[in-house]
Amino acid sequence: MSSRVSKEEFAQLVRLHAAEVIDVTSHLLTERSEAEDVAQDAFVKAYRQLSSFRGESSLLTWVQRIAYREALNHLSRKRPDMVDIESLSVDDETADELALDNEQRIQFLEEAIDELLPDEQLLLHLFYYKNVKLRDVAYIMDVEPNLLSARLYRIRKKLYRMIKQKENE
Repeated sequence: MSSRVSKEEFAQLVRLHAAEVIDVTSHLLTERSEAEDVAQDAFVKAYRQLSSFRGESSLLTWVQRIAYREALNHLSRKRPDMVDIESLSVDDETADELALDNEQRIQFLEEAIDELLPDEQLLLHLFYYKNVKLRDVAYIMDVEPNLLSARLYRIRKKLYRMIKQKENE
């Protein structure tokens, strides 16, 4: 795609990919209007930087990467107080196994995911729910794929500890 894109072509790009880009920003930003604003900013930035698109990924993945960075920048400007879940003490060794039905475990999993950091939620969402390839998620999040794979492992382990804690409450 050349850096000379007509307004009509750009409008079509936005129509085709707005939902996917907003999907990325909405997992980092809690307010829908903020997510949409940041997604719009990402499209504008992408349009202005089209000449720098080198085809290392799909155009959508490239725009999602810009949106991810824009959302992180937005978060850093209004950083809320967050609790690091990993700093909480969870004693897995002594926890009693409770027989819970699948519905209750799913509820615990959903609650645990809601307690994750926004970028951890996004990683899970893109990889598991949207089936985005790990290399594309790595590109969006600007992380090496092998590091992202290790991060997924740590997040799954963290979720397991959180669910076990909820089962024992």
